[in-house]
Amino acid sequence: MDFDFQWLLIGLPLAFAFGWIASRLDLRQLGRARRETPSAYFKGLNLLLNEQQDKAIDAFIEAVQHDPDTAELHFALGNLFRRRGEFERAVRVHEHLLARADLRSADRERAQHALAQDFMRAGLFDRAEAAWRALEGTSFDHEARLAQLALAERSRDWPRAVEVATRLNARDGGAFASRIAHYECEIALAADADGHAREAEAALARARHAAPGAARPLIIAGQRHLQAGRPADAMAAWEELREQQASGAFLLVAEEYARAALACGRADAARRALLALLAEHPATELLAALDRLEPGGTPDPARWVAQLRTSPSLTAAQQLLAGAPETWGAQGLEALRAAVARAARPLQRYRCAACGFEAAHYFWQCPGCLSWESYPPQRVDALQ
Repeated sequence: MDFDFQWLLIGLPLAFAFGWIASRLDLRQLGRARRETPSAYFKGLNLLLNEQQDKAIDAFIEAVQHDPDTAELHFALGNLFRRRGEFERAVRVHEHLLARADLRSADRERAQHALAQDFMRAGLFDRAEAAWRALEGTSFDHEARLAQLALAERSRDWPRAVEVATRLNARDGGAFASRIAHYECEIALAADADGHAREAEAALARARHAAPGAARPLIIAGQRHLQAGRPADAMAAWEELREQQASGAFLLVAEEYARAALACGRADAARRALLALLAEHPATELLAALDRLEPGGTPDPARWVAQLRTSPSLTAAQQLLAGAPETWGAQGLEALRAAVARAARPLQRYRCAACGFEAAHYFWQCPGCLSWESYPPQRVDALQ
């Protein structure tokens, strides 16, 4: 069959016409999109970049009025309200987003997260708690649980804190074990204050189970034994603490440890343990505990002089000054002078009368406020 060139002559113009129509439709659609994108949106971005938040908010409000269905505009506006401290307006924006039925699940989670932040910043902790709970199981799950933990700590709701921290601990591989132990210790202290000894003992047992190496449960357990008239049990708890924590947390109960040793007739064993610890970790707390174990509780000046020479401190100087001057010796007097000089050095400053800027050297012009002759010539070294 022969090809009819007449159809070709008809088809070419038609194809050209259809192509021209399609291009015009694309141009119209592009123009419509440009018109639909509010210029106030770009104006708001420009103002925000220039740190003009008040004007940026006005621009975003105008943009939202032109295009109320755009979620990103609402997020930007709500975040700006929160940053400015207008929490009520931020809450309204994010609640409006959550009320939309056509909102995508990801945007719904973002709106819920923003609403929880609004309540937190506004101090509405009960509503914040409910908002964070609504985020459990979402992409913000971990942050929501951390926020709930912070709220439980703030309100001192220790059972709730234990519950939330236990879930986080299971997920994070034991990262919250120490905090769980602290929460259980707080529960134990509250139970003791209410006269519930068994509940306190159970809470301490849970604390030891949660964090076997934690210091605070052992400290509280020893203090409870000592108050109950069981000094040997108190020493046992603190001996375990001394072996686990070296000189760290044991310093908090060193003097109580010495008192328990005196009560149960184990002063010599306690002295040997404290001296061994002192040789590894010199500390004034250990020296004070050793003084308690001395006959009559009389301080040993030689130990305090050695402490002053190796680690000068006002605490050691005060303890040495409590004794008779004839017990100091020449080395003790020199160590006292060095300790006082070292302690006074940071206090020997000049303070600007105009702005309060402090400096170790005298300035005719203040480096802070650039005032001339604003420094009094007398140093500010009085103890306050």
